[in-house]
Amino acid sequence: MSPNGALVRSGGGVPVARATVEPGYVPCAAAGRYGAPSVSTSRTTAPWWDRRHAGWVRIHLDTDLGGDTDDACALAMLLGWPGVQLVGITTTADPGGRRAGYVAHCLKLAGRDGIPVAAGAEVSLTTHRSADPITGDERYWPATIPARPSPPGAALDLLDRSIQGEATVVAIGPYTNLALLEVARPGRLGRVPVVAMGGWTGPPDDGLPAWGPEMDWNVQFDSRAAQLLAATAVLTLVTLPVALKAHLRAADLPRLRACGPLGQLLARQGEAHGEDHDMAELGRAHAGLPDDLLNFHYDPVACAVAAGWNGATIEERRLQPVLDGEVLRFQPDQDGRLMSVVVDLDGAGFTQTWLGAVELTQRGPSPSGAF
Repeated sequence: MSPNGALVRSGGGVPVARATVEPGYVPCAAAGRYGAPSVSTSRTTAPWWDRRHAGWVRIHLDTDLGGDTDDACALAMLLGWPGVQLVGITTTADPGGRRAGYVAHCLKLAGRDGIPVAAGAEVSLTTHRSADPITGDERYWPATIPARPSPPGAALDLLDRSIQGEATVVAIGPYTNLALLEVARPGRLGRVPVVAMGGWTGPPDDGLPAWGPEMDWNVQFDSRAAQLLAATAVLTLVTLPVALKAHLRAADLPRLRACGPLGQLLARQGEAHGEDHDMAELGRAHAGLPDDLLNFHYDPVACAVAAGWNGATIEERRLQPVLDGEVLRFQPDQDGRLMSVVVDLDGAGFTQTWLGAVELTQRGPSPSGAF
């Protein structure tokens, strides 16, 4: 149902319950004016944004940090977000624990190296292929960062402990670790909210790149894991087409460089990513993008939604994952599982929210405050 009680429909004609995050809602004490939305939906259980722990939003981050630079941007944001307690980090698509080493480096730069980290799955369940992180380019990572492999099962144990502590799981890489946990310990993913970056439900808006579902990396790298996640989790999808509205820009770099060692790393990586992928050219070619584009904030948006950011619009839809050849997408289906889907966001507002959280990272976690 919509806030005024009217039934709304998705583009495919399937009834959905619309949950618009109102900018004027009453904030929770934990997250200041960026707290959880005050909305009602058709769920019979408490919505994920109500599941808080003693004034904190507890989050477990599952990430493929070390490739696209947005994962590091997401981690830095969570470290500074008022009211967020980051209880564990697992890495996925991580041969040899190289990505876990990069995570540990980011935490050390922020003075937060007490957060548990475990290296997880090395290959896709679907293809048995690996995906190496960036190495040998000091614009992104110092060559001296050691790999940090973990014993077999350590990542699943850490995920399980976070779930037992009622943490929201935020998946910003391929979902292999989550699928392995559900296979090994059935029912775990149904116990807590899971916010996933990915899940193609429709094309981008006009003025944005006309990409298709093959660009949905987290899903396509391990489509079997994505199908298992869709079948078992209390799931919120933060889709790539919507996240294209949130941008890292060259104009943001001066503020980042003033954010201490971690902010300086993000600025250096963002500049390198923009250069290596011709992002400014992409920006100039599309009316909905800035001319000084460096990257998209895919993963930071997913983490912000999990933390309770009030700039997202969420709908509940019944969806079914469907394979079209080797490409997995989510289509409306009356018999599909009910999922929450982020369908719009305030891109300009997100930039300020993200920068504000990264700036607060230098000061350490706080149960209250504002950006």
